[in-house]
Amino acid sequence: MTSLITITCTNFSLIRVRQLIVLLMLIPTLAHAEQWDIKQLMHDLAQVRSSHAFFVEKKSIAMLTAPIESSGELIYTAPNHLEKRTIKPKQESMILDNDTLIIELSTRQHSPIGHQNSNQKYQLQLQNYPEIAVFIDSIRGTLAGDITALQQNYQLSLVGNADNWTLSLSPTNEKMQALVQCIDISGSHDEIQRIKINQTDGDSSLMLIEQQTTP
Repeated sequence: MTSLITITCTNFSLIRVRQLIVLLMLIPTLAHAEQWDIKQLMHDLAQVRSSHAFFVEKKSIAMLTAPIESSGELIYTAPNHLEKRTIKPKQESMILDNDTLIIELSTRQHSPIGHQNSNQKYQLQLQNYPEIAVFIDSIRGTLAGDITALQQNYQLSLVGNADNWTLSLSPTNEKMQALVQCIDISGSHDEIQRIKINQTDGDSSLMLIEQQTTP
């Protein structure tokens, strides 16, 4: 009987030791998970100095029965250069350098010799268009991992984990509140993969982003 009790106690002790070892192995993982928050996300995003991606954007407009789809490429160079080059359905470009926004639109004109394509080019200084500046800063600030810039005009909330996160930006600027309800930016680690914009008038847009790796 004594021998049986000794063996049972020994087996019980081994089980407890194994459980304790597993728990100790998990502690670093759990600690790392607890440390991941919006500040860590911003830190990770700030490490990206340049990126090149393809996008597909669908805009849902209340007056239209089907969404409008466009596609093209995005180019980012930290901290203040951003390009959106639309290829389909027609070529357009938006280039942001610091606080200067250059918009180039492709137009098709009728002429005696047939159809001709021409470009219309506009240059805007963002300080003259505060609503546009606030919207652009939501994307630029996220790409740059600039939490201070984002918090000037948005209330931030983060859900998910490092593998699959969504950062929600709710405008605190009164003029922006009249236009945009919420901007949801989703991604994995330091890559932005999805941008959804819900407007107050019911219109919305969804941009899916596929990062291109340099060979």
